[in-house]
Amino acid sequence: MPRFAFRVEYLGTPFNGWQRQDSQPSVQQAIEEALARVEPAEPRIAAAGRTDTGVHATGQVAHADLTRDWAPERLMEAVNHHLKPLPVALTACARVTEDFHARFSAIERRYTFRLVARRAPVVQDAGQVWQVRHPLDVAAMRAGARALIGTHDFTTFRASLCQARSPVKSLDEITLDAVPYPAGVEIRFHLRARSFLHNQVRSIVGTLERVGAGAWPPGRVAEALAARDRAACGPVCPPQGLCLTGVGYPEDPFAG
Repeated sequence: MPRFAFRVEYLGTPFNGWQRQDSQPSVQQAIEEALARVEPAEPRIAAAGRTDTGVHATGQVAHADLTRDWAPERLMEAVNHHLKPLPVALTACARVTEDFHARFSAIERRYTFRLVARRAPVVQDAGQVWQVRHPLDVAAMRAGARALIGTHDFTTFRASLCQARSPVKSLDEITLDAVPYPAGVEIRFHLRARSFLHNQVRSIVGTLERVGAGAWPPGRVAEALAARDRAACGPVCPPQGLCLTGVGYPEDPFAG
């Protein structure tokens, strides 16, 4: 059976996350049902990561085994046609070898979190950013974030129901960009790692927001990390500012 890889973009707002589940809309189900419109039987797809309810993606990667050896561009057009009007689209499609796996072949995942600080309600980006109404000290947040780079036990920044075998992860990058925003400022957190724990990014961003607000000194982030205790974490921020922006592989399946 020919295997195809897809790069997927979606707004997470109307979905109960990526993973298919009973009686709840999911991104996985939407794509599988669209594929079933062009395949004899509804195929199952596997993704690089299971995003939570309300989390978005511009660079999710998934794969499926199909019965027909499609031309990738025709398959992408057909699936996108049947995805309408849902806020989901395939932005790339490629024929891949049988040993390619969207999840297990991945060597890095990249997330961006958007945080807007301004008094007036956010309108144009509602549902795609987390808004706070107080100013934030970006330099202090960067100072706190530096303690998280490298390989650590991230128990503090891990959801209590996380199913990962180990809390030890290597965070390869965390950068903060301050971008002008009408009547305020947008702070973009860029995080890169081979894999992440459940709620790790949202726990980190929520903790750094406390630093930016002046409620925590920057050094408290390192203390929280060293505590290896969920109770030492700052508040977990809401999901709507989080976006899976890319997945890396030894060879880019969509190159060329």
